[in-house]
Amino acid sequence: MYQDTNKRNSPPPIVFIIAIGLIGFGAYKFLPGLLNAKTSNTPTSTSTPTTIASGAIANRISLGNQILLTSYTTPDKQAGVQAFAEGNYQAAAQYFQKSLQQNRNDPETIIYLNNATASNGSSLKIAVSVPIGSNPNVAQEILRGVAQAQDEINTSGGIKGAKLQVEIVNDDNSPEVVREVARTLTKDQNILAVIGHNASNASLEAAPIYQQEKLVMVTPTSFANNLSGFGSYIFRTVPNISLMAAPLAEYAVKTAGQTNIAVCYDSQAPDNISFKDEFVASLTAAGGKLVPTVCDFSLPSFNPESAIADAVSKGAQGLMVAPHIDRIDRAISLARSNRGKLPLYGSTTLYTFQTLKDGQKDVDGLVLPVPWHPETNPGSRFPENARQRWGGIVNWRTATSFDATQAVIAGLRQSNTREGLQQALRNASFSAAGSSEDVKFLPTGDRAGKPILVQVKQGGSTGYNFVPLR
Repeated sequence: MYQDTNKRNSPPPIVFIIAIGLIGFGAYKFLPGLLNAKTSNTPTSTSTPTTIASGAIANRISLGNQILLTSYTTPDKQAGVQAFAEGNYQAAAQYFQKSLQQNRNDPETIIYLNNATASNGSSLKIAVSVPIGSNPNVAQEILRGVAQAQDEINTSGGIKGAKLQVEIVNDDNSPEVVREVARTLTKDQNILAVIGHNASNASLEAAPIYQQEKLVMVTPTSFANNLSGFGSYIFRTVPNISLMAAPLAEYAVKTAGQTNIAVCYDSQAPDNISFKDEFVASLTAAGGKLVPTVCDFSLPSFNPESAIADAVSKGAQGLMVAPHIDRIDRAISLARSNRGKLPLYGSTTLYTFQTLKDGQKDVDGLVLPVPWHPETNPGSRFPENARQRWGGIVNWRTATSFDATQAVIAGLRQSNTREGLQQALRNASFSAAGSSEDVKFLPTGDRAGKPILVQVKQGGSTGYNFVPLR
């Protein structure tokens, strides 16, 4: 019975023949077009990275439409960025002000607040690129300096009536990300200058792009020798690294009486390679001697116990430490393994809250040079203004970032074009009011200035603090 029903429901053979014919005709008629359409919409291997990078970079850049510094997220800040993204700048400003009442120590919100209030009138735009993802503490230090300068100029009437807007970029100190960031920023003709980048390896990746596309870059923190005289659009608000390293070497030999010094540095950090080279040259010139050891923070095989044992066995009387900003933890582990055996000297990179908080007694006595310290110029209003604004003492990165922004503001007063700004900063008579002294650039693009030696001593919120050597 079942088999008889099947036979009655089956179509005659002619139906199958017609169906196969129709399928064949459709394939002949339409398949080539479908294949061509698919091919034309498939990115080539060349275009794929660009498409992916563009989307990724969009998530790293914000004028106020998204939160990058997530450690300072509040409901009001979230509401603020949503209102900003919708173009409701008045509401965004109100939300940002409420968020700051809960947390005044948030530079991102101050920048967004200023950007929102500047959106309703004439404005000039710059960018600041910082390592929010890889080193949020350093990113905040830089952003505080930029935010303070922006807030001061905007509340005083702006630059010839135009308010300053600051676009924040998270570059993670990654050369790959930085290259895409630089390409993206140069394409935005509204951006007149870039404050950044942080680590020298990041700045060295970006500098050729900014130079070629004629966009001013002012780095507040990159010390590598390779940046000195790099190009006519490249500036920095820190002195040449040779000026930073020489006083440290002379102090070790002539003041502390330690002539045999071992060095541990990071071979993947251009600024600390430069610092090591300049330190060794100055050490020799001062009558000291480099103790030959193999100690590289960038190597996977880095072993702090072995490094200290090697230095001590070879007669080292002191140890100079120069880590990459994102590998300070390795320098601190070396200090722990040292257990006070060798006096410690350091590169400017080690001036961080992390060094004090995590190093504690193991970094007690550490001496290093910095381009700025709040106690070195009692007549300056910047340290007190910063303390009132942020609720604590700021460090040299905040000061040099403030100075970089001040320099750009002074240049924009003379010209609000990329080329005009560059010419203003390059002028031999250029000067801008800085955090402790005027900002002036040498023909190399370096800042004219001199360092201060500081030493870690007991005191401060962490139990230790950086104190100027008298």
